[in-house]
Amino acid sequence: MKLEFNFNQSAVIPYRKNNGEIEVLLITTKKKKKWIVPKGFIEFNLSAFESAKKEAYEEAGVIGSTETIELGSYKIKKGIGLCHMKIYSLEVIKIEDDYPEKKERKRKWFSLKDAADAVSVPELAPLILSLKEKIKT
Repeated sequence: MKLEFNFNQSAVIPYRKNNGEIEVLLITTKKKKKWIVPKGFIEFNLSAFESAKKEAYEEAGVIGSTETIELGSYKIKKGIGLCHMKIYSLEVIKIEDDYPEKKERKRKWFSLKDAADAVSVPELAPLILSLKEKIKT
């Protein structure tokens, strides 16, 4: 008998404003090199947003604003069970050259449309596109 769990994770969609346009930073997964956003388990002593913001630094080397918008959530089946994922915006205020997972991932800035097309998790695409209405440029 296989045990299945319900668990919670959180993620951020890192963005910046460039000449009146919103750009999104995507990172690759460690193994298959698919485009995703920084995400992880919600840490015991952190809020869902704070936890995702910490992942953004570790996985993408970005430091963001403390202000956020909860963009939405979705459920996704993973190997160990059902994951409840909360997604937040993260305005990037600083990009580090050196960060914990630098050698394991690539990072790249995309337009909103290109980011929505590139992400490997289909549930993320409409949340990325929603930044256009939710963020003032």
